[in-house]
Amino acid sequence: MNEMTGIGFVSPPIHSANEFLGYETECRSVLKPLLAGLLDMAESAGWDRRTVASALMFLAAQQVSAAGASGDRKA
Repeated sequence: MNEMTGIGFVSPPIHSANEFLGYETECRSVLKPLLAGLLDMAESAGWDRRTVASALMFLAAQQVSAAGASGDRKA
Protein backbone atom coordinates (compact mmCIF):
# COMPACT_ATOMS: atom_id res chain seq x y z
CA MET A 1 0.00 0.00 0.00
CA ASN A 2 1.42 3.37 -0.93
CA GLU A 3 -1.17 5.72 0.57
CA MET A 4 -1.64 6.65 4.21
CA THR A 5 -4.93 8.29 5.12
CA GLY A 6 -4.42 12.01 5.61
CA ILE A 7 -0.75 11.93 4.62
CA GLY A 8 -0.60 11.44 0.86
CA PHE A 9 0.67 9.26 -1.95
CA VAL A 10 4.15 7.77 -2.36
CA SER A 11 5.04 7.56 -6.03
CA PRO A 12 7.22 4.68 -7.22
CA PRO A 13 10.86 5.31 -8.16
CA ILE A 14 11.84 6.24 -11.69
CA HIS A 15 15.57 5.62 -11.12
CA SER A 16 16.83 2.13 -10.39
CA ALA A 17 18.47 1.42 -7.04
CA ASN A 18 21.75 0.98 -8.96
CA GLU A 19 21.65 4.70 -9.84
CA PHE A 20 22.33 5.59 -6.22
CA LEU A 21 22.49 9.39 -6.40
CA GLY A 22 19.41 9.73 -8.59
CA TYR A 23 17.53 7.11 -6.61
CA GLU A 24 18.43 8.71 -3.26
CA THR A 25 17.58 12.24 -4.46
CA GLU A 26 14.30 11.05 -5.90
CA CYS A 27 13.40 9.25 -2.68
CA ARG A 28 14.08 12.39 -0.64
CA SER A 29 11.94 14.47 -3.01
CA VAL A 30 9.04 12.03 -2.74
CA LEU A 31 9.21 11.74 1.04
CA LYS A 32 9.89 15.41 1.88
CA PRO A 33 6.29 16.66 1.60
CA LEU A 34 4.99 13.58 3.41
CA LEU A 35 7.41 14.11 6.26
CA ALA A 36 6.51 17.81 6.43
CA GLY A 37 2.84 16.85 6.62
CA LEU A 38 3.50 14.36 9.40
CA LEU A 39 5.57 16.90 11.33
CA ASP A 40 2.81 19.50 10.89
CA MET A 41 0.16 17.04 12.11
CA ALA A 42 2.18 16.14 15.21
CA GLU A 43 2.93 19.78 15.94
CA SER A 44 -0.76 20.66 15.58
CA ALA A 45 -1.52 17.93 18.11
CA GLY A 46 0.80 19.63 20.60
CA TRP A 47 4.11 17.83 20.06
CA ASP A 48 7.39 19.74 19.78
CA ARG A 49 8.59 19.57 16.16
CA ARG A 50 12.21 18.75 17.11
CA THR A 51 11.08 15.97 19.42
CA VAL A 52 8.91 14.51 16.66
CA ALA A 53 11.79 14.68 14.16
CA SER A 54 14.09 12.96 16.66
CA ALA A 55 11.51 10.25 17.35
CA LEU A 56 11.06 9.66 13.60
CA MET A 57 14.81 9.27 13.10
CA PHE A 58 14.94 6.79 15.97
CA LEU A 59 11.95 4.82 14.67
CA ALA A 60 13.34 4.77 11.11
CA ALA A 61 16.69 3.42 12.34
CA GLN A 62 14.87 0.87 14.47
CA GLN A 63 12.83 -0.31 11.46
CA VAL A 64 15.93 -0.71 9.29
CA SER A 65 17.80 -2.53 12.07
CA ALA A 66 14.88 -4.88 12.68
CA ALA A 67 14.50 -5.61 8.95
CA GLY A 68 18.24 -6.29 8.63
CA ALA A 69 18.27 -8.57 11.65
CA SER A 70 15.33 -10.61 10.42
CA GLY A 71 16.49 -10.77 6.80
CA ASP A 72 13.33 -9.02 5.54
CA ARG A 73 15.11 -6.29 3.58
CA LYS A 74 13.87 -5.60 0.06
CA ALA A 75 16.34 -5.23 -2.78
